[in-house]
Amino acid sequence: MVELLRATSPHFASHIDSQGYVFNKALGKTEQNGTAIAAEQIDQVSENNMVEQKEREEIHNRRTEKDVGQKRVNPKKKPKAHGKATHAIEPSLKWRDLGLSGETSSARKARSPEKKSRSESSNKDGKRRMVKSYSFNDEDFELSDSDDYSEEEQQEKRQDSSELPNEYYQIQKLVKYLRSGNQTATIIAICSLRDFDLTNEFNQLAIRDVGGLETIVNLLDTDNAKCRIGALQILKDTSQNVSIRSAIADLDGMQPLVELLKDSDESLKCLAAETIAHCAKNARNRRAVRRYGGIRRLVKLLRAKLGSPEENVAKSGALALETCSKSSKNKESIQQAGAIPLLANLLHSTNEALLIPVVGILQECASEESYRIAIRTSGMVRFLVENLSSQNQELQTHCASAIFKCAEDDETCVLVRQYNGIAPLVALLDSVSNKDLLVAATGAVWKCAKDVDNVLAFTKIGTIKKLVGLMENQPEDVLVNVVGALGACAQVAEGRQGIRECGGITNLVNLLTGTNQALLANVTKAVGASALDSESMAIIDRLDGVRLLWSLLKSSNQLVQASAAWAISPCIEHAKDAGEMVRSFVGGLELIVSLLKSDHPEVLASVCAAIANIAKDEENLAVITDHGVVPMLGKLTNTRNDKLRKHLAEAIARCCHWGNNRVAFGAASAVAPLVKYLKSPDEEVHRSTARALHQLSMDRK
Repeated sequence: MVELLRATSPHFASHIDSQGYVFNKALGKTEQNGTAIAAEQIDQVSENNMVEQKEREEIHNRRTEKDVGQKRVNPKKKPKAHGKATHAIEPSLKWRDLGLSGETSSARKARSPEKKSRSESSNKDGKRRMVKSYSFNDEDFELSDSDDYSEEEQQEKRQDSSELPNEYYQIQKLVKYLRSGNQTATIIAICSLRDFDLTNEFNQLAIRDVGGLETIVNLLDTDNAKCRIGALQILKDTSQNVSIRSAIADLDGMQPLVELLKDSDESLKCLAAETIAHCAKNARNRRAVRRYGGIRRLVKLLRAKLGSPEENVAKSGALALETCSKSSKNKESIQQAGAIPLLANLLHSTNEALLIPVVGILQECASEESYRIAIRTSGMVRFLVENLSSQNQELQTHCASAIFKCAEDDETCVLVRQYNGIAPLVALLDSVSNKDLLVAATGAVWKCAKDVDNVLAFTKIGTIKKLVGLMENQPEDVLVNVVGALGACAQVAEGRQGIRECGGITNLVNLLTGTNQALLANVTKAVGASALDSESMAIIDRLDGVRLLWSLLKSSNQLVQASAAWAISPCIEHAKDAGEMVRSFVGGLELIVSLLKSDHPEVLASVCAAIANIAKDEENLAVITDHGVVPMLGKLTNTRNDKLRKHLAEAIARCCHWGNNRVAFGAASAVAPLVKYLKSPDEEVHRSTARALHQLSMDRK
């Protein structure tokens, strides 16, 4: 801009040389457009600078009057020079003195109110017109399960003003020219801003700090395509910053972005969608996209003919939908907009840049049961399995993650094996350097191992050895999946043998001392499943694993309590001297009986199962009887939970073998509710209930 003024006015050039202004030489590229900048624009900028100086002087004078009691300086009076400026970064405040004004001050004042009123009227009308087309439901403003999670606030990498780079101040000067009102000047300023690295945090914050985001968002409503494209390019780059995304949410920037998705210009639609993809990492922006009807418009962008330029538009729309799908309400909106068949169609593309966000949407939405059913019934599981062998690791990660979530359903586990997905999944376990891929692959193996036939397939190709190898020097999110997979493999004899032979028992027992609740829940299940093997149980006992399991009954996490109690049952059942082992735990029997006061059905069922095994030893049965196990079991008999009924009836049957416990159960009114258990459709409940009633019937009273 300074170079432009130099070329326009020799008088300005002579004065600027004498004043020693700092300016960006890169702006000299715009010299050829100098004649397009009118003197009116220059004069307006100089006037704005003078107004800013007067406002600062007024504030300074007020503070001086308050603190020292001096007279207030007349704001109309020309401010005196105070030597060297304290803020060398401010735009020139002396342009008025250069004699470049093309009109009088009174003429400018006469024009300014007219221009301001016209601008305000235009803005109000435009805003009214845009808001009028939207009708919001109450549910649009409700937080969904994942909406309250936005993103972790990162501390800005701020430095002292003396350490800020020169680009910071140059950008702030350019942003001021965006407000000049002159179309040519605005375009030049946008182009100049684009010359900076807007992915740099200092440059991003420079735009925000001077109020440039509001101006750029307002430019999205203009009729000039070049201004809109330039503004979108700036927003797309700067919105990669957390604080910028939050500032855009404050400005309600999603409304104009959603409006641009209807534009006929494909480049505008692509830029708008990609900007939304960045901004929607913020929860408020995600909700705003849904409120303004952006989900349906983004889904429409997926209607692309494969192999045509329309794929670029579909890719941009998929990127935005992938980010928006982190909200459960947005997931519902995406499905209601008819995205499933469109996504299934796009999976046939050979364009990996398109496939990555498309599969990203699927893996985000697969946490919902309705999506898992749709993915399975529309034949997308085959594609997910096939692309596990892709050369693109990001695509592999998305596919493995989608299988991880979809394999919650037993039908999908079977489909993965039928489509030959077992071997590719195991091959991905070698991707130690890519943690995201490793987490997804181990998770997929874990969930697929719920199927017994899949476990047999895993054991044949050495999966257990790889899993045991991953139990060292790995982050906890990998360990949770690895241990979960080992626990699933231990449900068959071949799996238990493989874990023992690979030295996995020692690693599992060592993990019982951790603090990660999800990891502890999986480790206890794996140890309990391994205890079904006598040789493995001997190793667990030697490593004091049962004592560690018993100590986890004190956990504040009820899932950890339940899984620890479930693991204790097979340990007692397969230990060589179970009775003596249990008695060696000081306070152990009292602790496990006290858990019958829990209100969690899973904890109660697991504790009843453990008590049923503890009661096989007469001495231990006598101890738990003294701790009041009979009345506690009697209070639980009115439950309607069949899983609890099964183990509760078994525990009652075992406890009848000591003293007057049969009479005590009768006194606790446990018999009548037990009879009702026979109406249950579960045969296991019938079997354990019959045992309990048989033992109780031995007391004729």
